[in-house]
Amino acid sequence: MSAPMGIGLKFNKINFLSLCIGLFSLTIGVLNGIEVDDFFTSDHTNNWAVLVDTSRFWFNYRHVANVLSIYRSVKRLGIPDSHIILMVADDMACNPRNPRPATVFNNVNEQINVYGDDVEVDYRGYEVTVENFIRVLTGRLPPSTPRSKRLLTDEHSNILVYMTGHGGDGFLKFQDAEEISSVELADAFEQMWQKKRYHEAFFMIDTCQAESMFLKFYSPNILAVASSKVGEDSLSHHVDPAIGVYVIDRYTYYALEFLENVQPNSKKTMGQFFRVCPKSQCVSTVAFRTDLYPKDPNKVLITDFFGSVRNVELLTETISFKNLSMQDTCSKESCVETSSPKSSQQLKYADQFPMPT
Repeated sequence: MSAPMGIGLKFNKINFLSLCIGLFSLTIGVLNGIEVDDFFTSDHTNNWAVLVDTSRFWFNYRHVANVLSIYRSVKRLGIPDSHIILMVADDMACNPRNPRPATVFNNVNEQINVYGDDVEVDYRGYEVTVENFIRVLTGRLPPSTPRSKRLLTDEHSNILVYMTGHGGDGFLKFQDAEEISSVELADAFEQMWQKKRYHEAFFMIDTCQAESMFLKFYSPNILAVASSKVGEDSLSHHVDPAIGVYVIDRYTYYALEFLENVQPNSKKTMGQFFRVCPKSQCVSTVAFRTDLYPKDPNKVLITDFFGSVRNVELLTETISFKNLSMQDTCSKESCVETSSPKSSQQLKYADQFPMPT
């Protein structure tokens, strides 16, 4: 006897779904340069980004545009807001000098509003401090800190850390009030490694003498790139006469030009990204560091840091799940009391504003 049509359709749907999952897993394995048999041996399962603008004041408009441009790129490539920590030291979109409120542009043509309609700033204004930045990286935050302000990474996380602002030899200024040194930054990454807070990290910085900020790094699995060598200034790209300030820095401008041609399934590599902005374009010399990173950057996909990845695992065996019904669950009357005995002390709310007696 032939099977009913409904059962046949259901069987075909299950086969089709299994085929789709298999092709999806195979595609991910090929795109990441991993053999199918070795696909699930990869330790990289999730991506995070920490994007930091350290400058205040209207004349530093370009630094806000820098960080928001990178923010837009990583979101487009698949990293969700829940995995992005965005720190912006000043609100250029709502600045009284901004002739176009609620917008930030990174180009004089004003083609893309990088502030957008769905930007989520986690740390803004005077919250952007050296202390908060170090606490975010190392996870040493007060218990009251909301989940959206936490870097909830683990030993399987690839992290992009992007910083922009004003710096010098061995330091980066935060809001013209304090600075973080290259030694402090190196020690923060070492804490992250010891606490298993990352699998691989990519550090990217656009500031004057940017190379000096990663020369002290000593933790494993870190790639780093900087917009200028020690002793060189990192220059801005172009000015917007309508607002009277520069709107983006040179290195970030050409880095974004590269990223705009990257799609989630792109095969572009970190080695290609390191060749962005030669001295003829940047004026400064782009520096990078690969000695702490065990892989060949020319074989590492750029989406390993700027995108998001989810592994899918296929099982050949059947897993049996217990079919729980209402009769299998306990009720308030039938369940055995397992918690600690209740205290006889009566509880009451404390006064919000204690009055003198």
